[in-house]
Amino acid sequence: MTGPAEDVQTGGTHGAMRDDVLAAESEAVTRTGHDGRVEESREAEPSGEDQPDVDAAPDGTLTGGVPAGTDAATVQLRTELARWLDRADFPSTGADLVEAARDHRAPDAVADELSRLPGGETYTRIGEVVRALGHPTED
Repeated sequence: MTGPAEDVQTGGTHGAMRDDVLAAESEAVTRTGHDGRVEESREAEPSGEDQPDVDAAPDGTLTGGVPAGTDAATVQLRTELARWLDRADFPSTGADLVEAARDHRAPDAVADELSRLPGGETYTRIGEVVRALGHPTED
């Protein structure tokens, strides 16, 4: 039973304004099926007023080119791995890296790529992971 000051809809736990805030926060989850919030460190910062817009691969090319001995697909893979794995995740085995990527909410494609790593190996940095996955690295 609710008291005279309690709203039947909220059950006395919080007010209507808080209900609206909670509904807005959960909208992304209910609409897309995954959390709409991203860790601040993983969000791209906006460009400054006098700077060009940032794009990881504008028009299918990489800003600054591709290092000798590698290709654009490898650079993009390495970038994605670095985005979802922290320095604290190393040294680790392939299975530990898959778990770390999932803990950081990496896309399934990243976790699937990491699951291809040979068992029994320990990796100390992303370059070793890229080489173990059979991709060329810079000379």
